[in-house]
Amino acid sequence: MTDVTSAVTEAFGKASASNRAALVGYLPAGFPSVAGAIEAALAMAQAGADVIEVGLPYSDPLMDGPVIAEAVHRALAAGTRVADVLRTVEAVAAAGVPVLVMTYWNPVDRYGVRAFARDLAAAGGSGLITPDLTVEEAGPWLDASAEHDLDRVFLVAPSSTGQRVATITQACRGFVYAASLMGITGTRDAVSGDASGLVKRIRQHTDLPVAVGLGVSNGAQAAQVAAFADGVIVGSAFVRRLLDDQGVLAIRELTSELSLAVRRAAP
Repeated sequence: MTDVTSAVTEAFGKASASNRAALVGYLPAGFPSVAGAIEAALAMAQAGADVIEVGLPYSDPLMDGPVIAEAVHRALAAGTRVADVLRTVEAVAAAGVPVLVMTYWNPVDRYGVRAFARDLAAAGGSGLITPDLTVEEAGPWLDASAEHDLDRVFLVAPSSTGQRVATITQACRGFVYAASLMGITGTRDAVSGDASGLVKRIRQHTDLPVAVGLGVSNGAQAAQVAAFADGVIVGSAFVRRLLDDQGVLAIRELTSELSLAVRRAAP
């Protein structure tokens, strides 16, 4: 791999230089339609998201809570394919915002790891977030991502041991995804108390940015996480607005709320 700086890491750096955490927004491709998902993602980018995750719809989403699972189900029922995911990535990347694909490993494996890396890079994608891929089984992806200068974002759980955190973070590029709780995606009434400690433990092993996901749904929670993490990841709250037919305006409004919230108070 050539010695290049990840566009995702650069986005985190720009946010930090502005005394704020980066805002990472998630939406699945193909929902409410392929064109509708692109429109919503572009609105998110225009309203202040620093990095966008495009979800690859999959039939057995083990980590997805009911909100995202329902949206993914509808996307699959409408016939969304990998080509549609890549088209979504291409549209958002063209708007100047780094785009990562959030995907379970089976679709990538079936597509062909090298071919997926090639086509993702050609679409302007920055890399993958792979919630169910362990580092020990990631050899083909590590090789393919290196060949195409793609980020590989692995998840660290509150239950991860120190040695496990070291192993995972060593394989990461772009940022490290700190799962704030054990369980599935979804909005929560409060951010997990484990999140701050997990971020501290991760930082003992890497200089990469650390972003917290799972459970953040509003400005108050985003501000709480921004106080100790480099990035705040929000997914279900965006998807819920589309499920409720609130449309792109609601996506813009939530993005703006969260973008303001991640700005840190002056010391």
